[in-house]
Amino acid sequence: MKKSIDKKSEHVQNLINEALDILELVGIPLSDKTERAKERMAMCFLSVANISANWQQAKENVNLKSRDIIKFINENFEENISPGSYDDIRRKDLKLLVLANLVTNSSENKGSATNDPTRGYALQKDFRNLVLTYKTKTWNKMLKKFNKNKLKLSEVLARKRNIKKIPVKLPNGKLLEFSLGEHNVLQKAIIEEFLPRFGNDCEILYIGDTANKMLHAETERLKELNFFELSHKELPDIVAYSKSKNWLYLIEAVHSSGAMSETRVLELRNMLEKCKAELIFVTAFLTKEIFKKWILEIAWETEVWTADNPDHLVHFNGHKFLGAFVQ
Repeated sequence: MKKSIDKKSEHVQNLINEALDILELVGIPLSDKTERAKERMAMCFLSVANISANWQQAKENVNLKSRDIIKFINENFEENISPGSYDDIRRKDLKLLVLANLVTNSSENKGSATNDPTRGYALQKDFRNLVLTYKTKTWNKMLKKFNKNKLKLSEVLARKRNIKKIPVKLPNGKLLEFSLGEHNVLQKAIIEEFLPRFGNDCEILYIGDTANKMLHAETERLKELNFFELSHKELPDIVAYSKSKNWLYLIEAVHSSGAMSETRVLELRNMLEKCKAELIFVTAFLTKEIFKKWILEIAWETEVWTADNPDHLVHFNGHKFLGAFVQ
């Protein structure tokens, strides 16, 4: 059974906290880690560096195997980790340090399997030289030199997270970010291309992202219109409201499912029978080719819009017709 860090000796606590200090200063992202995950990362770092007393013990070519790391931790950091959990060392505890090239893997050039327990880990040479200066007068100078012109892992991961987002600007100027995916590419087009043409005075009251069903919700405004509870699983992808026409746009962005079929329209009408606005049903597709596959599903008295022909609508009968906005 593991011992809580605050139950460990002061010496062990200090070493673990100092290890985390070093890792954070060289750019290892720690903010999203649990306390236990950070503790294990620190203990593995200390083990690979062969440090049990002070930072001047740091060695470059230790090449500890996963089971050796567990043994070192148990013997020096008041733990009782099972030898059978050696794969966690690779998959969790040392993953970021290897990605950041602070720790090297001696088996990478030997063609061994990624879960090979015989692979050895060691400190990268420049990092080991930095570690040797921790808590000395030259530490700050060496840290600055080590980080100079080097993109930290925390920055790399943050950049990747940003790349995997789709920026969207709402009509009111608010900026949102969708997760990556064709469904959200289409939602972006609806907001930035469809609504300015066919609902130019609309305010967007709800948007559901594939990764966040409540990415944007104007709860009070929806309540004023007697919209149903937002917790309901049958929410359209986008809901927008035109105050001048008193029209509520219910828009489905179809990539693999969810067109405005007769069943879907009836379902929404029943849920919105007390709504104070007239209902406009819209199915949106990325291309006409995709729309062709769904044409038999589309309900009468609804609209179809395709992002590859943004100035046009396909109108399926009914008494309301959405004319394009002309400036």
